[in-house]
Amino acid sequence: MTTLLFVHGAGGFTEDRSLADALAGASGVDVDMPEFSDEDMSFEAWARPLRARLESLDPSDILVAHSFGASVLLRVLAERQWGFHEPVTLLAMPDWGAGGWDVPEYAFDGPEPTTSLALHHCRDDEVVPFEHLASNAALLPSARIVEHPSGGHQFHGADWPTM
Repeated sequence: MTTLLFVHGAGGFTEDRSLADALAGASGVDVDMPEFSDEDMSFEAWARPLRARLESLDPSDILVAHSFGASVLLRVLAERQWGFHEPVTLLAMPDWGAGGWDVPEYAFDGPEPTTSLALHHCRDDEVVPFEHLASNAALLPSARIVEHPSGGHQFHGADWPTM
């Protein structure tokens, strides 16, 4: 059975649960949402367990990541070919480069992953400015870009296609 792996944002294990459940419900699949560290926010502290989780997935499983979790997942996907069939969905992903929040430890500098990507962002995101979507789109020219008119950082009330 297909599973939706949801990578929550920084400090968002509880807060992101309703978003993960809504996406899984829209897709008619079960959600798997592992808890990542709030204590150690280094890239490797999140990437190590994420790599292990990706190794255990079936290529038909669905991958979705939110905010900080999307940033980590993007960099992990760029490390090698993973072979997932469905596009990976990155929600409200910050731009950590010089044109965004300028935090080199988290910045993505390529190469673009071979995995198909979809970048979603709400125009009224109160946490990650909407302008970060354009910056990320420039870094990931193959990604599908989806702008949501409203929903904030948590995508409240956003219409979701089946993943």
